[in-house]
Amino acid sequence: MSKIGKQPVKLPAGVSIETTPGEIKIKGPKGELSRKIPASVGVGVKDGTILVSSKEGTKQAKSTFGTIRSIIANMVVGVTEGWSKQLELVGTGFRAEVQGRALILTIGFSHPVTIEVPEGITFKVEKSIITIDGADKELVGQIAANIRAVRPPEPYKGKGIKYLDEVVRRKAGKAAKTVGAPPA
Repeated sequence: MSKIGKQPVKLPAGVSIETTPGEIKIKGPKGELSRKIPASVGVGVKDGTILVSSKEGTKQAKSTFGTIRSIIANMVVGVTEGWSKQLELVGTGFRAEVQGRALILTIGFSHPVTIEVPEGITFKVEKSIITIDGADKELVGQIAANIRAVRPPEPYKGKGIKYLDEVVRRKAGKAAKTVGAPPA
């Protein structure tokens, strides 16, 4: 059995849960999230806590049981506090702006790149930092990864789109390699 899966998930005030066979819905001040639950995992509510249990003894059921508990805990945090990722634009002339329900990136290509905002996600741009907020942790992370993939940071000058806390390993350029070489 999973050590994480056995731990109960506390329901904060203002959060309601609705379980049906094969699905769980959690409502809170920041929104509503739903998730399909495998048949091998049982979810119950008792005294303001969510208890997750494994219905089968198979290896697959045991591994799924801990994962589902973590997903439910992330859903509870998402509907109460929300999730956030921050990206930084590094490069001369790199800009980002929000127009309606789209993020417009000007990052050195011959054309601006437009990224549509899915439902439940909000973008904020301050100087060169893009903040992505939402209740669904998985969706916030995927949108951040999609934006970063448009122009990942390159190792020579560090230009591109990177996570705010990401460290880009830099490489020495051609000039550094020829410094120690004997003259020809």
